Amino acid sequence: MNFKSYLLIALCLCAQSQIIAQNVPEESLEEVVVTDSRFKLKRENSGKTVIKISQQEIEKYQGRTISELINTKSGIEINGSRSNAGQNLGVYVRGGRNRQVLVLIDGIQVNDPSQISGGYDLRLLNLNQIESIEIIKGAASTLYGSGAATAVINISTKAASAKKISADFSSSIGTNQTESDQNNNIADFNNAVAFSGTLKKFTYRAAFNNQFSDGLSAVISQTNEKDAFSKYGIDVNLGYKFSSAFSFNFYGNHTDSKSDIDGFDMNFNLVDTADEFNSSQSRVGVSSQFKYNNGSLNLNAAFSEYDREFVSDFPSLYTSRNLMFDVYNKYVFDDTFYTIIGLNVIENNATFVSDETFSITDPYANFVYVSDFGFHMNAGVRLNNHNVYGSHFIYNLNPSFTFKSNTGYTKFFGSYSTSFITPSLSHLYGDFGANPNLQPEENLTIEAGIEFKLNSNFRFSSLFFNREEINTVLWINGGYLNAADVLNAKGVELELNATLIEKLSIEANYTFVEYKEALARRIPKHKANVQFGYEISNTTFTSLSYQYTHERFENSFVPLLDSFSILNFYISHTALKSKVKFFGGLDNILNESYEDVPGYSTKGRNVRLGFNLTL
Repeated sequence: MNFKSYLLIALCLCAQSQIIAQNVPEESLEEVVVTDSRFKLKRENSGKTVIKISQQEIEKYQGRTISELINTKSGIEINGSRSNAGQNLGVYVRGGRNRQVLVLIDGIQVNDPSQISGGYDLRLLNLNQIESIEIIKGAASTLYGSGAATAVINISTKAASAKKISADFSSSIGTNQTESDQNNNIADFNNAVAFSGTLKKFTYRAAFNNQFSDGLSAVISQTNEKDAFSKYGIDVNLGYKFSSAFSFNFYGNHTDSKSDIDGFDMNFNLVDTADEFNSSQSRVGVSSQFKYNNGSLNLNAAFSEYDREFVSDFPSLYTSRNLMFDVYNKYVFDDTFYTIIGLNVIENNATFVSDETFSITDPYANFVYVSDFGFHMNAGVRLNNHNVYGSHFIYNLNPSFTFKSNTGYTKFFGSYSTSFITPSLSHLYGDFGANPNLQPEENLTIEAGIEFKLNSNFRFSSLFFNREEINTVLWINGGYLNAADVLNAKGVELELNATLIEKLSIEANYTFVEYKEALARRIPKHKANVQFGYEISNTTFTSLSYQYTHERFENSFVPLLDSFSILNFYISHTALKSKVKFFGGLDNILNESYEDVPGYSTKGRNVRLGFNLTL
């Protein structure tokens, strides 16, 4: 019996256990999702299987990174998240690549124009400053523009406390070692502090965080050479509520990191070197909202600067800037028809041999219909106006139908969506393999699925997707070219959240991804995650999680990376009227040996201890 058979049997047994469990109030039916429509809608009225990561779940990952957390969700593989802290990350969602995943922070796009993919480096974020995360998979370009082809990761930062003054402190320490070098030295440190409050109409929040990791070589090393990583970040958010109708927020943040990295010898073999990678990001922005009867006018704007420096025998320096502007009007007709009309403007600039710039100006509209008989429709259009590629029309149709009962609902949904992905400035004008004649990539995504929910203690969803890619940008023979063939990525996602018995919960997911015409680099065909959580008491929680990653194709020199499994343990205890939480974790309990990125180190068995204090 193969792995998929075991997983299917496990899911069926979990479902059977839940069906016979006792009924509880259906309060979780009020769970709302935002990212797929920009309105707060009940989950049962959404035409997507939105992944919502709450603050409670985030707290269970303290001491880890945001990429490690997101990597446990269905359809997502973040390559490099299990390696040295300075390792570059590859974000693959449903077989897509970094440039097909859009990251939002508090609802506005973020990206580094000098990056090859034009994407955003998740290493710049600190999990302690994040309130919640919503992930929608599939095309969302009508609402969010170029790049939102396979997923949108919407990250909400923490808001100011309702008290006049509040303080949060957190700290963790741990080992940072490979499977073959179990020295048990303390080599990973994370610290964060934040002050926030509300003074009548004025709100404020200021936070600082730092991370230092050592003990792990970037490449697989025979000399036990260590490559350190350090990072610090500062966040400030100030808000003022002029009236019940008008509010204004100003924010700014700065992140600086330094990584010891390894390079290549004259034969292009990976070797231990004394190279460095230094990165900094500064960002300022404003958000405001003016409410009126049944609607609101919203403005988000941000300016970001990025600096990246590689110190080696072949040094390089990259600087980039971008300006994001998004203004939109939201209006609701009789609680059944939700409308958005907006304008999104982006200007990206990066310095290579010379300064290069492109701009995008997109008017867009989105409409959501929520009926009282179960039928719902989310539809949108967008006109992408690129200063190089001209105008391109994209659209989205996302119908769903919900059958409600006294104890839950059954929802059927589907979508038919197009996306437009412009080549990055690095693709067009960068230092390695640039091609100014590249054409933009076009995607067509079809989804069909079902979601079943019973009370607050059982939810199961199943989804099929198929994405057709035209003009896919690929690295071919030392340069970037558009693929001559139409590529098709297809797959299946299964998700389960259930309470098996009182205080015992399970969260499980399985993903199957396949490219019909080509081998997908670094993308596992099969991936599964299972986490069991148990409340020992009202103050003590523990969990055991398992992740299976199937073998992955790399290249003609490294045809396959072996499959691997990781088992993790977590425990937390709250004290002093929930003001203090102590936590600990044991990762890769079985000390599995594997490669995440060919030739680079991965983490073996590691332990982590820490605390959170709220005053």
